[in-house]
Amino acid sequence: MESKKFRFKICFLGDEGVGKTSLINRYIEKIFEFDYRPTIGANLLKKDVEFVYKDKKFTCNLMLWDIAGQERYEIIRPLYFKGCVGAFLVYDCTRSKTFENITNDWLKDLLINAEKDVSFILIGNKVDLEHARLVSNEQGKELAEKIDAAEFIETSAKTGENVEDAFKTLVLQILKKLEQKK
Repeated sequence: MESKKFRFKICFLGDEGVGKTSLINRYIEKIFEFDYRPTIGANLLKKDVEFVYKDKKFTCNLMLWDIAGQERYEIIRPLYFKGCVGAFLVYDCTRSKTFENITNDWLKDLLINAEKDVSFILIGNKVDLEHARLVSNEQGKELAEKIDAAEFIETSAKTGENVEDAFKTLVLQILKKLEQKK
């Protein structure tokens, strides 16, 4: 089976405290840190993964850009979107405002500043806090459909629920779009 190599820039977008850094740490290091430390500007992490798509093997170098969610970084954020082919739009299921800001802020910035055919999925994070949930699964599904997200996935960076699936789904969506361009 032949193997093709790709490098994908993937951005994590969402308000501060929604769990972007925690999702990345869960995916790369299989850990969850309980102490919250806000991202300053952006962090760049990478992970090499292999996927099989349509009987072809792909080696993907994922460049994961963890972009700060604080308002004070709003002016410089568009600089980080250049070359972005995939994105996670992340909200916190226990904070309605983070859900509203997906369409009010994050999606607009992504569509204006990223690559023209950027793939993105909507992530409702912190589903382990079911007792404090303010955004329902149905609301997430409706928003994903409305904004034409490739997928909607609820995750828990704390427990690891659906984290691997979210990454796999996004990378396969990017590969699918590449295949369609041929």
